[in-house]
Formats: sequence, C-alpha cells, structure tokens
Amino acid sequence: MRETGFPLIRPGPPRPSAILLPRALTLPPGTERYVVEGAGAILITVSAGDALAITNDEGGQPCEIVAADASGRGDPGVLGLRAEARAEGLMALLAGGDASLRGLRRGIAARGIDLAQAPALRLFEASTPAGTRETLQVAREGVVIIAAPGGAMDPSAQDTATPLTVMVTRASPRARHSFALPDPLADPLAEIRVHSATAEAYFVKAGDFIQILDVDGRQCTDFQCFAARKLDKGLQRPLDVTTTRTVQHHAYPMPGLHGKYFDQDLEPLVEVIQDTCGRHDAFVMACAAKYYDDIGYPGHVNCTDNFNAALAPFGAEPRPGWMAINFFFNTALDAHGVLHADEPWSRPGDYVLLRALTDLVCVSSACPDDTTAANGWNPTDIHVRTYSGTEPFKRAIAIRATADSEPKMTKETGFHACFAKHTGNFVEYNGYWLASSFDATGAIGEYWACRQKSVIMDLSPLRKFEITGPDSEALCQYIFTRDVRKLSEGGVVYTAMCYPHGGMIDDGTLFRLGRDNFRWIGGNDYGGEWIREKAAELGLQVLVRSATDQLHNVAVQGPESRDLLRKVIWTAPHRPDFDQLEWFRFTPARLHGPDGVPVVVSRTGYTGELGYEVMCHPRDCEAVFDAIWAAGQDHGLTPFGLEALDMVRIEAGLIFAGYDFSDQTDPFEAGIGFTVPLKSKQDDFIGRDALIRRKEHPARKLVGLEIDSNVDVGHGDCVHLGRAQVGEVTSSMRSPLLGKNIALARVDVAHAEIGTALEIGKLDGLQKRLPARIVPFAHYDPKKERPRS
Repeated sequence: MRETGFPLIRPGPPRPSAILLPRALTLPPGTERYVVEGAGAILITVSAGDALAITNDEGGQPCEIVAADASGRGDPGVLGLRAEARAEGLMALLAGGDASLRGLRRGIAARGIDLAQAPALRLFEASTPAGTRETLQVAREGVVIIAAPGGAMDPSAQDTATPLTVMVTRASPRARHSFALPDPLADPLAEIRVHSATAEAYFVKAGDFIQILDVDGRQCTDFQCFAARKLDKGLQRPLDVTTTRTVQHHAYPMPGLHGKYFDQDLEPLVEVIQDTCGRHDAFVMACAAKYYDDIGYPGHVNCTDNFNAALAPFGAEPRPGWMAINFFFNTALDAHGVLHADEPWSRPGDYVLLRALTDLVCVSSACPDDTTAANGWNPTDIHVRTYSGTEPFKRAIAIRATADSEPKMTKETGFHACFAKHTGNFVEYNGYWLASSFDATGAIGEYWACRQKSVIMDLSPLRKFEITGPDSEALCQYIFTRDVRKLSEGGVVYTAMCYPHGGMIDDGTLFRLGRDNFRWIGGNDYGGEWIREKAAELGLQVLVRSATDQLHNVAVQGPESRDLLRKVIWTAPHRPDFDQLEWFRFTPARLHGPDGVPVVVSRTGYTGELGYEVMCHPRDCEAVFDAIWAAGQDHGLTPFGLEALDMVRIEAGLIFAGYDFSDQTDPFEAGIGFTVPLKSKQDDFIGRDALIRRKEHPARKLVGLEIDSNVDVGHGDCVHLGRAQVGEVTSSMRSPLLGKNIALARVDVAHAEIGTALEIGKLDGLQKRLPARIVPFAHYDPKKERPRS
C-alpha cells in the first residue's frame, strides 16, 4: 500500500457511546412502574386508553383489583370488565393497621370509595409461575387499587406474601417531564416547584418537614438555610458544612445518630430524616459566576446569583459564592486527595426529607450546570414539599436489591420496640435498624455475657427465601455448593453460593422443611433474585419467594442458652424434644404449650457458642421476646448488639460479607473450603469447574493473625513481608478473652504458614508498621466444641 502521509480515515458517522442504565431511567415516555409489596396495595389514577400490565414477580401471589370511577363508585367497567367478588383481601389488609398503608387509606377516604360495595377482580393462583403477566385496558377515567393480599405467615408453612409489579402505559404521555412526581408522604403544607436553572426561597416552621425531590433524576439541588430569628437580627449565620463535618465526623450527614447540619454557632438547623439516594456533596460551593467565567462560559446562569436573588427579600446579604449542601451532587475524594465528580446517583422521584430544628429561611436551587456531568448533561426541575411536624415520619435510608429494583426504606423489625427499651443506639443494617450496643453494659459487657451466660440479639434482617415445588431439591443441588441431597428433613446446612467464576454471591444456611420444601437464609436480597433467575433459565417447577418481612428472628446464644429456652419452648410429640435438638437441626415449636405462639427453633448461631435462633411472624415478636426475657433473668440474659457480635464472630473465625469475602473471593480463600465437597458431591453445581481449578492452584488464604500492639487495626489495612505487600486485613478486634489484638487476613499462599512473621502497615503502609504473626485459625475454639456441646 502506498504511503500517503495522511491518517487512516474511519468510514461513516461517529457511533454513540454505549451506556447501560437501570430500567427506571430507560422507560419509554409515558411508561410508569409501581411495585405492590407482598401484603400491600397501591392506588393509581387512570384515564381511558391507559394499559396496565401486572406481573407476578416471584410466583404464587394472588392479586386483587378494585376499580372506581371519578365519583368514587366501585366500577369494574373502568377496566372494561365485570366482577362479582368482594375485595376481602384488600379490606383485610386495610383493617390490619399497617402504617405503610396510611397513604392508601387517605386516598380511598378522599375519593369516598366504599370497598364493601366495590366488586373486585382477582388474578393469579397459588401455583402461578414467577414472571406471569396479565394485561388490562382502561376504558374510562377513574382509579385502580391493586393489592397483593396475604395474611400472617406461619413460620413452618411457607405461605408468604410476595410483590407484584405494575407497568402503566399512558395513552397521553406528559409533554414536559418524563416522570410523574411520586405521591406525597402525607398532606403537604406547601408545594414549591423549582424550575430548571432557578432557585426558590421559603419559610419553614420549627419541627416541620422539608422534602426535596429530584423530579426526573440525575439533577443536583443546592440547599441553604438560616435560623430565622438570627436573620431577623441581621446575623448572617447560614448552614455551615465545615462545622457540620467537624461535629458529625461524616462527609455529610445521613439518617440516624449523625444526621444533623449546623451553623457556625454550632446550632443544629436541620436533621436528615429520610434519604433515598445516599450520595451527596458537602465539600464544594454552589456554582457561581466566576466558575463559569473561568471555564469559558461568561454570563452563564448560576446557583449563587439565583440564591442571592431568592434570599434578598428575607434580608440575606448577597455573596460571590455560597456554601451549601449539594443534594444529589456526586463527588468523592480519591486516594490522592483529588476531588472528582460524576453523574448523580439519584433516580426519578428520589428525595431527601429534612426536619427543621428551628424556624428557618430556606433556599433550594435546580442547578443549571450543563457544562459537565453534574446534572447528567441535562438540567431539569426540583420539587419541594413541606409537611406538618405532627406527621409520624421515621428515619430511613433506601436500599435496592439490584440496580433495577425499586427502593425500600429502612424498617423497624418486629423486635425493635423490645430492644429500644434498652438503648437508643441503632444503626442502619441491611435495610433495618439494629442496635449497635446497649446502655447498661456496652459492647464489652455484652461480649462477656455471650461467653459466660446468655444473650439475645435481633437478626431479623437476614434474608429468608422459601423454595418450594417438585424441582426444589434439584435447584438447590445446582445452586449451592453443599450436597443438598444428603440433607434430611429438619436439617440445616451452612453453605456457599457462587458465580460460575467461583466468586461468592453469599453464604448462609439452608433449612429442609420437607421433601420439596427448603428455606434459604442469607445476607442479601440478590441471593434470592439469583436463585429465581436460575430456576427460570432451567425451566424448573419451583417457586422462590421472599419471606424476610414475614419471618423475623432473634438469636439466643451463650453457655446457658439451652437451659433458658428449655423453659419456654414446647414441641409436639412427633417433633424432636427441645433437648434432643442437635447442632444444625431445627424444629417447628410453640411457646409454653400446644396453644402458644408458633415459632421455629434452630440450633444455629454466629457467635462460636452454644446457641439457638427463634423465628416467628412479626406480629408475635413482642410475645416471643417477653417470654425469653422473663425466662432469662435467672441466666444473666443480656441484650446483644452489632459491636459485640463482631467481636465474638471474629474470635470464632466466622466470616462476614463485604469484609471477609466478596464476589472476587472463592470459598477456599474465604476460609470455608469445607462447604465445597468436590470429591463426594457427584452432581454438577454452579462454579464447580472454576472451584476445581482454584483449589488446585490457590493464590490466597484466610489466616488468623496475632498483633503485638494495641494500636487499632482496620479492615483493608495492608499486610507486608518486608517491602512487599502480601495481603490485607479483612476483620480485626481487640480480644477481651485473649488480651491482645487479633485479625483475620487474606495473604498470599507463599507466606501463609503458621508462625510466619508479618507486618501490618499503618499510615501510608511504610511509615508505621505493627508486628504480627500467623496463628492457628480460628482464634477461639477452633474445633467448635462449644457450639456442639
């Protein structure tokens, strides 16, 4: 080919960037998605020509639909159908007093709908496969109430209630915005629209709530406020993020104990009550004229000028740049101290709910930056609602099982009120509020109570999934690393669940309730999603349904746990006697006698001690706790929190997701190679080939370390042999029993022998080192003689 001196020309126009986005951000215009939680219901307004598609997400969930016309009269003709059944399931849900249905009750009352006179349409059966969809066409204007009815689940019956997904395709999509505002959390006091590239100032009384919503997603909003009484006196004391970071020890406050923003006088101005996004900024200022001038956009509209104009009527002095809370602004500091920004995490309808701690003058902007990814390259609107301080809003953070999932707000477990009598120190854990430690004892006292007497702990956030159907054993045998065919009824097995490359999805316990009945208890929601996906891919006759909200549990652990529970647990004659319950066995039981509260008791735990777990429906949690608490007074029963749990599980060598393993860690590297019986399990399972290869060619090993220093060691600290890093600390604690710092660490197999001297790097890993050596694993009771006793 002749050299021309010109570069090679690629033919054709440029191709757009390939970007994969969550489903909520890629819905076609005029399409809306709603999730009806199991034992829940929603109300949707509809118009002629709209289409509804209802999907039975997990299978086996009945659906009840009530339609009403514009006058509130029950009329299935709104959907072009006839119906004769009564809305018994929906009425039972509303009569149950569930606080999550408060908004639905208000909507029904406001429209004058009489459910007793409204006929209901019923869809789906108990045997309906997961993913089954029914489509309905709206004939005329009205409202539709869609329910996923279900009663209290029997702990041993697996009759759980599961979600439905509703997709609404509008006949006449909105012209301006792609997404509808979510329903108000309660009756608003004010509705304030902050249009794109503007700002609005507003007054909020002490105690009232401020909800700041991202209408279309990926939009930043700067927020600032003043104590009104100070501003009236001419004192310019706006919210100060530097003061806030100093006082709260967080980059930005979140719902919980560290949830307040302060001014320079150290006066708290607002508290964060709820947050569905989870990523904000409290480092950079609101965008200003100088910023745009300096990057080549002179005269660009900016939040600072908008703030100055909006606040002028309230007496706030103008500034060349405003410090602010930048809600939904996605910034982070890297390891080199460089601040970088990217598109917001916020989805359409995401919000932050604040509570005013004094009378406030507030201002909110809809950031106009279209020169960077700060607003997803497309600035849109922000919406503000205020609510009365009498509303019973609870602190909550949103979590999603997958990127496509709808957010679920932090909940209180059925045992929450019982433990709240002993502490106010609760932290968000996996979608629930759990006690971190207790006032009377503290974590050290709780630790010793577990090792010497007995403790009770709330473990309700563990995810439970009911796996039922004729192919359930075959599915479990393929999904889990253990040989499930050898698991007898009433048995429990600890197992791993892996991806095809051998990395772990989760670890947990599998219960066998019957020949075709299993219960998986793991650490995350995605485990259930994965199991369900694999069942569908294989075409197996099996249902995989979530029971987490129907089955809450406490752990009763410690040397005296058996003597304690013997006083309250009754088992039927055809079930094992409580004292006959062996390690990793379970039984359905009741409190005190044949007419008592139904429970399931398993001889399992996460402490390295003799112990049990007791499961029940949330409505029975108080009765279960009270019975155990009363019986425990002769056994030193102590409430037990997350801080103490971390101590005892590290001593016992029990691993924790996100610390000791991830999807890049196989079971051998996580120290649980015993859960992968490659020689004895003849059936194939997901990840088998990869695990054979990894076992034959190991790279890393989980080991125990003793550290010859009282300096704290943390997760992620580097482990060195001379200059070279050969591993990292996964978990660590100062052991009260051993009187020294200990840790779990994953190290290169070339340096994993017992007795090997290593060093843990602090600061930059080189300027400060802590001497350590590898010791037998686990540090406490390595033969597990205590839980077997």
